Amino acid sequence: MTDTATSTLTVTTISLTMAELGPLNPLPVVAAELDQPYTVGEGVPEDLQASARYGVVPNVYPYLMQDGYSRDAAPKELPAVVLENSKLKVTIIPSLGGRIWELFHKATGKQLLHTHDAPQLANIALRKAWFAGGLEWNIGTRGHSPTSCDPLHTAIVHTPDGKHILRVWEYERLREVVFQVDMWLPADSDVLFAAVRLRNPNEHDVPMYWWSNAAIPETDRTRVIAPADEAFGSDYATDITRVRPTDHEGYDGTWLVNSPHAADFFFDIDPSERRWVAAVDDDGDGLAMLSTGLLRGKKLFVWGQGQGGKRWQEWLSPGAGPYAEIQAGLAQTQFEHLVMPAGAEWAWVEAYGNGHLDPKTSHGSDWDAAVAHAGERLEQLLPHEELEAMLPAAINDADVPPSKMLLHGSGWGVVERARRLKTGKGWVDESGTPFLDESVTAQQEPWLGLLRGTTFDGAPSFVAGADWEELLAGQDSPEARFHLATVMHARQDLAGAKALYREVVAAGDVRPLTKVLAHRGLGLALLAEGQDADGLVELRNGVETDPSTTAFLTEAVTLSIRHGDPAKALELTESAPKEGAAVGRLTFLRALALARTGKATEAAAILREGVEIPDLREGEDAIAALWEEVCPGEPVPAAYQFGMH
Repeated sequence: MTDTATSTLTVTTISLTMAELGPLNPLPVVAAELDQPYTVGEGVPEDLQASARYGVVPNVYPYLMQDGYSRDAAPKELPAVVLENSKLKVTIIPSLGGRIWELFHKATGKQLLHTHDAPQLANIALRKAWFAGGLEWNIGTRGHSPTSCDPLHTAIVHTPDGKHILRVWEYERLREVVFQVDMWLPADSDVLFAAVRLRNPNEHDVPMYWWSNAAIPETDRTRVIAPADEAFGSDYATDITRVRPTDHEGYDGTWLVNSPHAADFFFDIDPSERRWVAAVDDDGDGLAMLSTGLLRGKKLFVWGQGQGGKRWQEWLSPGAGPYAEIQAGLAQTQFEHLVMPAGAEWAWVEAYGNGHLDPKTSHGSDWDAAVAHAGERLEQLLPHEELEAMLPAAINDADVPPSKMLLHGSGWGVVERARRLKTGKGWVDESGTPFLDESVTAQQEPWLGLLRGTTFDGAPSFVAGADWEELLAGQDSPEARFHLATVMHARQDLAGAKALYREVVAAGDVRPLTKVLAHRGLGLALLAEGQDADGLVELRNGVETDPSTTAFLTEAVTLSIRHGDPAKALELTESAPKEGAAVGRLTFLRALALARTGKATEAAAILREGVEIPDLREGEDAIAALWEEVCPGEPVPAAYQFGMH
């Protein structure tokens, strides 16, 4: 335990009941599959529209998906760090994305964040696996971060002026940048501080995205306040448009329980105003998020009061009660990316504490009065000039070397440093954020070997970029050709990828899994070009080569139905496993294939028996739709109602 006057930093554990994350999905994410829930409508300025067009990515390659989890939870002990003073007790979980899990306000006895002891993994994040609660760090592109469920590099840092900082950091592979978050809690402070630094070591601009996302308890009297009369809003079914949250579609959306369905409100805060957002209950207590000027965006998200929204909340937080989210981001909205110049470093400071407003005013009918009052209270909580004045010291502290390492993140920072050293490219100063060799695993070893000049004999992971393409092209093996095809496919060079996949499929000395994945890659490329029949043949060839790759079997069944061959999909399900995380989805797909081949009665029997899909996608309403098709006139069971509208 580290003690500074009346502030302590304690390394401990936390007991949570959770499912295992499971193995990584071995299928490279090469298809152009990232869809955007927003289209831009009326009243949106041209600069926002331009930012919405900039930086869009087709997929999250080179990351692999994390969808090997089930809903079978068990108690587990996870490493945790507790920051505590006389006012607050803060619990952080470094092994789950460095998430702030608890922010406990001692005077009121209230948790300012939505938190519980049984978080459920679900398909919400960019790599699928995610869980609700706490305060998370989202980077890369729209969605919950690729690092949501990953351990981050974690260390205790003692600064020359006596601060004891908990630091988490990682190399982010989608944008090829380094991010870090320094968290500290001064003695007797009413707020927790978090200083964020992003570094772009590249010789080119990078599209940048960052949102700090806090889940907050939703009560019948919780209201969200921000210094804006208007917002850019969406209900996930219509265009993003300029709206007035206090008078939106006939209701006041600043009251969480008023929204009939899921909705986003990105507050249009005037640049001259202080950046803040607060969510307060009937006592005026609740989380206030403040930041220095660079973190411009402030957002409210609600699941809404519809059956689907309630079902999702119960799915994510069984028995823990409803929640909403308030967020703070670099851009004004989440459909934008900002231009981060080559070699740039961006930094800001955030603060979190109890807004402690007077509910007579905060919950009154006069919005302007509520905003003015909240602004005054938050100025008392933490003066704006005081917060801004902390930024230079935070930037200096960011390079103070760790005093004690607590946890290793991924080994990709080590690989990236080695790649840049080999090719003469610049890299970040690692003084404050060392990427240690101890973090390297079997995921990275083959790529370090390729950089050292050893013969490449395959890898369970994937890489991206021109340097890797050149290195792989210099190797004469089916494994190298397959990985080169994958890199090209991910950047949508379908012609080049197809030629290489065909070479791998025709080769004799190829590992079974590599041949399966080459058939798959070729099939996906053909489907993307509209050659459905040929594409489906390649997928079936891959399954027949080795039907034990359950993730590929699931994908092949899904695509066979989607592209018009449900009979083949039904045949493929005969080889489906009888246990494991994929059983639920494969059972549903069998029911869907039965329905599409005219066997509605058999499909209905499967649904009536019960289907649960652990990796059900956010907003996916396919089970309810199939029920309505094969059980006409019968009400959809509540357990199947996941639609957002």
